[in-house]
Amino acid sequence: MTHYRRWLIPLIGYAISIACMVFVYRGFDWEEQLPRIRRTPLPFVLAAVLCDIAIYCIQGWRWNELLKPVGALPAWRTMQAIYVGLFANEVLPLRPGEIIRTFLQSRWSGVSFAVVLSSVVIERLFDGFWLILGFLITSFFVELPPILIYGSRLLAVILLVLGALLAFAIFRRERAEKWLSPRFRHHLDALESMGRSRSFYNAFFISLLYLVLQVGPIYFIQRGFGLDLGWGACAGILVILRLGSVPPQGPSNVGSFQGFAVLGAMLFGVDNQSATGFATLLFIVITVPLWIVGFIALLATKMNLRQLIQAAEQ
Repeated sequence: MTHYRRWLIPLIGYAISIACMVFVYRGFDWEEQLPRIRRTPLPFVLAAVLCDIAIYCIQGWRWNELLKPVGALPAWRTMQAIYVGLFANEVLPLRPGEIIRTFLQSRWSGVSFAVVLSSVVIERLFDGFWLILGFLITSFFVELPPILIYGSRLLAVILLVLGALLAFAIFRRERAEKWLSPRFRHHLDALESMGRSRSFYNAFFISLLYLVLQVGPIYFIQRGFGLDLGWGACAGILVILRLGSVPPQGPSNVGSFQGFAVLGAMLFGVDNQSATGFATLLFIVITVPLWIVGFIALLATKMNLRQLIQAAEQ
């Protein structure tokens, strides 16, 4: 099964990415839209880039808040781990960045890998809660495709199950211990410390700020590109992009990112050609800074991605 997983899931991801690229760029007028992309005012591009960098500063703050009861790193170290993980997700299939940043945080802080991984799962639960709430709000203003509706329902069920298990582990620890092997029970100490601390709830609300801030790059790029979308429409596009990133796909979400960005923009009244040009520019502005900063962060570890993945899997 592991053997098939190593090639089947990446194959599915690449197939989705290629199909999306063909769908998005078939019939795209490069002669008209490429000069339009180039004419985007630099201040809007810089604002989008700075906002994108701020997003991951907020993520680092949230991660440190979650880990505060068990031992967190200095902010710059946490940011380094996050950017190395982001870089891995940008260049490799199967999104190994979450495991890599978990490994680095664990190695540098001395907190066990399982505990740090639990904090990453909690992060995703927080993100999922606010994302589903954002999806419900968006559905009141535009008619969303059925596939997104079904996908959001499935995601909601998964989040509900994981949230219930987390609450059970934190607030019914005695019973939870009976279901765990003795070698894993000490991890409940850390999980309980995180779940019952004030910083846990701080991290929950920081997650809302983390999600809201992601609207910024979308808003600034569409303004610079000459679209006339408000903050609400940009928030709707973000929700669609985030839901679209859940299935397996190629590195950097290439193809699917453009596809869902085009879909989101068109749902808010943008024509196909303009939506595709906007999606192309947005992908470049969001992705290229991650490549640059992530590569620098990786160099600072004095390890390559292959070594990090092998170390994390041990």
